[in-house]
Amino acid sequence: MNRPVVCVGALVRDGTGRVLLARTTKWRGLWGVPGGKVDWGETLLEAVAREFREETGLVLRDIEYAQTQEAVLSPEFHKPSHMLLFDYFARTESTEVRPNEEIEEWAWVTLEEAAAYPLNTYTRTLVALAGQEQA
Repeated sequence: MNRPVVCVGALVRDGTGRVLLARTTKWRGLWGVPGGKVDWGETLLEAVAREFREETGLVLRDIEYAQTQEAVLSPEFHKPSHMLLFDYFARTESTEVRPNEEIEEWAWVTLEEAAAYPLNTYTRTLVALAGQEQA
């Protein structure tokens, strides 16, 4: 029997307040935030720190819960999937991204610039929430 997959992601700011966006192989050319599946026995916070380190080489700090979303058979995702998405805000000291094979392109941008990117629906919600928090 199939079950929902628990995933984490983070909208991460650098020292100047810019956020990291990434275009990956999994969202049909749309931009999003780095993240992935939670491993068995791993907390959500451990998972978001690990996924970010694996995908970008960046170390996160000040990780704060942002929101939970549900993606059920999203046509934006590369395969049929039911995901519970736990989103976080975080900071990082470095802006030197060392991408893994999933990341095709990345950019450090302001929140205003991020809103103009072709974001997946779930990242668009997270960016909008970050804008409300900043206001």
